[in-house]
Amino acid sequence: MRTLRGALEALEALGLVTESRLADPGAEVPYVTCDSRAAGPGTLFVCKGAAFRPEYLRQAVRRGAGAYVSGIPYDDDMPGVSYILVSDVRAAMAALGAWFYAGARGAFRLTGLTGTKGKSTAAYFIKFILDDYLAAGKRPESAILSTLEAYDGLRRAPATLTTPEPLDLHAHFARAAEAKVPYFTMEVSSQALKTGRVAGVRFDVGCFLNFGEDHISPVEHPDLEDYFQSKLKLLAQCDTACVNVGTDRAERVLEQARQAGRVITFGLDKRGAVYGYDIVKDGDGQRFRVRCERFDGDFSLAMPGRFNVENALAAVAACLALDIPEDYIRSGLRKARVDGRMETYTGADGKVTAIVDYAHNAMSFETLLSSVAREYPGHALTVVFGAPGGKAQIRRKSLGEIAGRYAGRVILTEDDLGPETVADICREIAAHVGDTPCETIEDRGAAIEAAILGAKPDAVVVIAGKGHEATQRRGTERVPCLSDAALVRRVL
Repeated sequence: MRTLRGALEALEALGLVTESRLADPGAEVPYVTCDSRAAGPGTLFVCKGAAFRPEYLRQAVRRGAGAYVSGIPYDDDMPGVSYILVSDVRAAMAALGAWFYAGARGAFRLTGLTGTKGKSTAAYFIKFILDDYLAAGKRPESAILSTLEAYDGLRRAPATLTTPEPLDLHAHFARAAEAKVPYFTMEVSSQALKTGRVAGVRFDVGCFLNFGEDHISPVEHPDLEDYFQSKLKLLAQCDTACVNVGTDRAERVLEQARQAGRVITFGLDKRGAVYGYDIVKDGDGQRFRVRCERFDGDFSLAMPGRFNVENALAAVAACLALDIPEDYIRSGLRKARVDGRMETYTGADGKVTAIVDYAHNAMSFETLLSSVAREYPGHALTVVFGAPGGKAQIRRKSLGEIAGRYAGRVILTEDDLGPETVADICREIAAHVGDTPCETIEDRGAAIEAAILGAKPDAVVVIAGKGHEATQRRGTERVPCLSDAALVRRVL
């Protein structure tokens, strides 16, 4: 039985407790949450976040919460209610998640991926491989936490965060253990690593895909070094580290990776232990060879883009670390599809090709457009994109400059405007596009329609930034909308 005394001891073991007052230390704790709407009788409620308000605690207590964990007491609001005060609420959440769902993490093999671009694609490549392997043995499909969805063996839902908060994360682990899922793959964002969402979690395999400039803002990372150091933390928490030898700052990444018991390098560089070469376009997909210690053979992807070969090599390295047989690595990659990643559509008359991709930062945008330019030489290129409001302001300059270099026509539009206006964001981007013809169409559906219907024969239209997403962030709300892929299909 989980009790308040057990919770207190778990926090004390990490030196987090500054004060406590428990009316009944032996009281059972049936649930731990930081969501006041989910509280019930006996719940241990965590007062989390810079925007936390005492009203949330009052609501939790009205619903039956028996105690709370916080950085400060709320006696003026909740006199007499039991509490545990801690020096770091986020660290406490991670500790309480591990305590409440004790033993769940050890029930499966866990792979975590971090990188500036490609996390979702590489994660799904791994999932396709693992699921192909598991299907052969009639075992449950693998679990995944990604930007696209959360599936833990019992529940499947659209993702709300790339990497969930600790209590939610450990709840996913517990459901995966209950469902007897053998493998679990998850994206690990820099914010998750910086704020301790995965604190104390041990990964069987950790993949460092790449590093580039992004997420620099007052609400994310103050500078590039902070962003880099946050990503490096994953490598100190894994048994096997898989590292792209072609990433920026590779030597520093490899130095950190040596903290793991084993290092497997990969990439389009002969130095990689998993080396990809002889890449050939094959229809909308591509063929390539992979050489490693176990084999040297032919592989294929149904997705275009040289960068997706790098993502595939990351998946190969991770699955080698998990001892997956070569045949399933090959067949899994051949079947792999990822919503909103290099999805290619052609109109009935074959005159216009539209490509939908999630590329939303400088590194992924440059990689996407350079790949399109290489694979569609001589074709007129139109690019439709925007930038988020309230964060990552540096993207506005870099995305504008990149679009100006590659495109013959640029259409700027909404992309999670948040607290700002579409017009203001697009005006900032347009200032960096240069001499390329550029216009703003605020409604994203209208922008996509104008791009496709106004394209010249044999043109390529790239719609970047949202991919599979079917909501727009306006203010503090998430407003439903059609995904880019659905909009493209409708127009074509």
